Amino acid sequence: MSHPFHPWFRPLAILFRPAQSDAKIVAALCERRCAKAPLETPLAQRRPLHWLCTTILILSAALARADPKIDESLKLAASYLVSQQKPQGMIGDTFPMPNTSLAVLALAACGHQPADPSPEGLTMRKAIDYILLPENQTSDGYFGKSDNSRMYGHGITTLMLAEMLGMGLDDKQDSLIRQKCKLAVELILRAQSMRKDTQNTGGWQYDPDSRASDLSVTCWQTMALRASQNAGLDVPREAIDKVVDYMKHLYKPLGDKRGPNLPGGFGYSAPATTTSTTAEGLLAMQVCGQYQAEETLSASELLLTIDLQKDKQWFFYTTYYYAQGMYQRGGKFADTAQRTVPAMLLPLQSREGWWQSLGGEESGPGKTYCTSMAVLALAVKNHFLPIYQR
Repeated sequence: MSHPFHPWFRPLAILFRPAQSDAKIVAALCERRCAKAPLETPLAQRRPLHWLCTTILILSAALARADPKIDESLKLAASYLVSQQKPQGMIGDTFPMPNTSLAVLALAACGHQPADPSPEGLTMRKAIDYILLPENQTSDGYFGKSDNSRMYGHGITTLMLAEMLGMGLDDKQDSLIRQKCKLAVELILRAQSMRKDTQNTGGWQYDPDSRASDLSVTCWQTMALRASQNAGLDVPREAIDKVVDYMKHLYKPLGDKRGPNLPGGFGYSAPATTTSTTAEGLLAMQVCGQYQAEETLSASELLLTIDLQKDKQWFFYTTYYYAQGMYQRGGKFADTAQRTVPAMLLPLQSREGWWQSLGGEESGPGKTYCTSMAVLALAVKNHFLPIYQR
């Protein structure tokens, strides 16, 4: 997952279009990233880094698969998210911390960045400024108190800030993002270290001082930690190892036998083969580097056989994890998801660009949440957000 120059190489630059002018844009953006390399980095190292980043991004541009229907859908969805921003900077009507953060991630996944002189860029700048307000993070680093989004909101917000490191409007905003993200990561690590029984050790649940764990909350904290680690923040390897051990305790084979080529899944707080948590586990295991673990391989085999539209309770949530997790697996798994996800999502999008709950638990977070999750599922082909790259 981690690129050797990752703290400076943030490929959220542009929609990958193999046009000649893009090389100039990419070069300029990489130059900006290299200029923000730590001061101790010798200038002689920054210059070759610029050309390396340029080469990588141009190659990525050539590999990106253009799909006019998906691209138009993402453009429409981005416009809708921009329209939902309030004067204070928050996006959406409920749970402003996670909803705003997911919207920023969705816009970034479409190729926008805060420095862009566009409605999307301005929206991202205002959204990040809102997240960074002093009243939205407690003195000990917690983002989940101000709107009662708890550790869900904390993990999602921390993930967004980690992905935006080096992408702020200016050095002042970048410095504040790093400071706030560092505090948030420290809280995640403290919450993981709470004394728990064997079944719950290594994971997280709704509150920082919880002595229980579940896979749903754990996945967001895991994504936040890995994104922060990729961006150069200190995340002990032991913390990631504990997460992996916890997730493996939730694994269950589908039948009497288990093996890497046999289907299996993950449960919420006990071993099971539930579709939503199997998709969560598939992505989180790979984010932790467990690409060839039996549990990872088995989960992808199970998801090949499942009709996601039958799970209306957490449809967008499951589809997001499914799209990203199967993309990470590659091969027939990525190909299947690339066909399945657009076929499910595109017909459900409104003319105004939004998606809405199919009647399950996702009606509470609202259209902004559903739209952001749908965008993150569809935009997997763009490879912009570092946390989701193979």
